[in-house]
Amino acid sequence: MPSVLIVDDLLSIHEMLDAVIQPTGFSTAFATDGEKALARYKAERFDLVLADIDMKPMDGITLLKQVKAYDPNCVLIIMTAYASTESAIQALKYGAFDYLQKPFRVDELIATLKRGLEFRQFQMDRMSAGPAFSTKAAEIESRLIGTSSAVKKLIQQVKKLAGVRTPVLLQGEKGTGKSTVAEILHANSNPPEAPLVRIDCSLSSESDFKTGLLGVGGAGGTWVQEAHNGTLFLDHIQCLPLSIQPELVSVLRNTTFGFRLLCSSNEDLEKLTDEGKFHDELFYRVASLPVHLPPLRSRVEDIPLLVKHFAGKASNPLFEASLVEFTDDAMAVFNAYPWPGNLAELCQVVTKIASTTETRVVTSQQLPMRLREVRHWPKLAEYLAGQRKQYVDMMLHACRGDRVKAASVLGVEESELG
Repeated sequence: MPSVLIVDDLLSIHEMLDAVIQPTGFSTAFATDGEKALARYKAERFDLVLADIDMKPMDGITLLKQVKAYDPNCVLIIMTAYASTESAIQALKYGAFDYLQKPFRVDELIATLKRGLEFRQFQMDRMSAGPAFSTKAAEIESRLIGTSSAVKKLIQQVKKLAGVRTPVLLQGEKGTGKSTVAEILHANSNPPEAPLVRIDCSLSSESDFKTGLLGVGGAGGTWVQEAHNGTLFLDHIQCLPLSIQPELVSVLRNTTFGFRLLCSSNEDLEKLTDEGKFHDELFYRVASLPVHLPPLRSRVEDIPLLVKHFAGKASNPLFEASLVEFTDDAMAVFNAYPWPGNLAELCQVVTKIASTTETRVVTSQQLPMRLREVRHWPKLAEYLAGQRKQYVDMMLHACRGDRVKAASVLGVEESELG
């Protein structure tokens, strides 16, 4: 029988909750404050914790933080009076599963407990599937290319998040691979046949959102229903109309754990929330586990591996595209360019070159002109001394033979150009 620890300083609340919860198949236990609840949880463990937010000496938020530090998988539901709703929303930030606003309806209470139990069961099943998940770990590394510290950190995050059902917010500049990470999380937290429903919020209208997300009576629209037992991916969620956001909160409270919720944003969603441009409760519901995808310019050491990977996936009518090589001066251009379009731009450039080149070895002169603009070039001293002549020749070419300009860009005297 699933167990729930009820934490409230009023014995009348204990009696009322015991009377309505026991008949639904839950066993109940009680504590009158946060300190006693924490001690009892450590001694006995429970499937769910239902705690009031306003208690002394340890309030519900402090209990939440401490029990989560002890057991990150604890499923804790906050109870709050209407005046404390803002604090309850903050509790979502610290990992509360949900909150109930007093006075709450019995059916709302039981539905929330059942959703919490479903989530708890999912976590337990995922933990018991450890060996099966280790096999998929290699698949994650094969799709997130790179050896930089930023990519290693991302890989570790994705591995951990693949084992939970909690909503994830993917943040990063355009082209950094947010959709790829969403696909990885979906594939590693659902059976192969589970649906992945991706909605680009920047391309949908308000009427689309009402039909697809909201539906009737908070039950969710067609997109939500299609994602059942799978994943709902709200891409560019920062573009979701403000008028829709509060209603989406209601839908998520009723349906979130019928599917895996993933969201992405090109903008800082927390900043938008602070500025009143994004609904605060929706933010905490979608951003409980934020993941930042690094821009390519911060992981330049990964560029050679990425170039080889993208070239290997291309198709050239003359020879195997995987055999295409880029000379040192071409790689220097790749490293110097800031890549505003990040991975997507690098993939487009490399794929086009590897697919159309008539020579197996590609030099800097075969790269797009925008990559070879003088302003992108670092100082000559940053490159290998043994490659000096080819870099000088390339810079002279880029500067159309203007030796004074080439010397200035390279940071050397004109006489040193040879």
